[in-house]
Amino acid sequence: MLIQAYDHLSRVHTRQLPALLTLFNRTAREVCEGQQLDIDFERSNEVQLDAYIHMITLKTSVLLAASLQMGAILGGASEGNCEHLYAFGKNLGIAFQIQDDYLDAFGDPEKFGKEVGGDIRQNKKTFLLLHALEVASPSQKRELIELMQQNPSDKVGRVLDIFRSCGVEDWANELKEKYWQLSLQHLESIAVLSNRKLPLLELARYLLQREH
Repeated sequence: MLIQAYDHLSRVHTRQLPALLTLFNRTAREVCEGQQLDIDFERSNEVQLDAYIHMITLKTSVLLAASLQMGAILGGASEGNCEHLYAFGKNLGIAFQIQDDYLDAFGDPEKFGKEVGGDIRQNKKTFLLLHALEVASPSQKRELIELMQQNPSDKVGRVLDIFRSCGVEDWANELKEKYWQLSLQHLESIAVLSNRKLPLLELARYLLQREH
């Protein structure tokens, strides 16, 4: 895929190629760094929420952000519009990951297309788990840690009970809304006619309103 990407880049007009290559190469490095952080987090007992958001930004969000900015560069957009498009994609990507974590825990299995709780079974340090560990009572935190270590048959249900007791559902929706609003602010700041932004707005809504 990387070779195919460079093949497409080689056909770009010379004037635009340096900016595209710089962005493409930076994004490739960031994705690799994000993937390594994700692996490191699996072996770490202490992961802070800010560190997790940084990892998700590198692993997921920069792909959407860079794709949008590359399109803007090819379209001849101003530097300011390119920056706003990048920020729109980055914040949308974070909101998307929050939604993904949420659906894995609280989604409807029939709509989700698979059994929920996969991240819980694999002890993935998602937004939900990190927040629960941060706000849980001492006894709840001990139980969560024990469940992660022992993997009993009723693990998913017990973890979800703790999540609900800690208000994780509402917190996740509020956090998703925060990044959704940030993305909309940058979309609004792009200096083009509003009707030209509608396809991006529709895409964003589709990504965040999905139930699977």
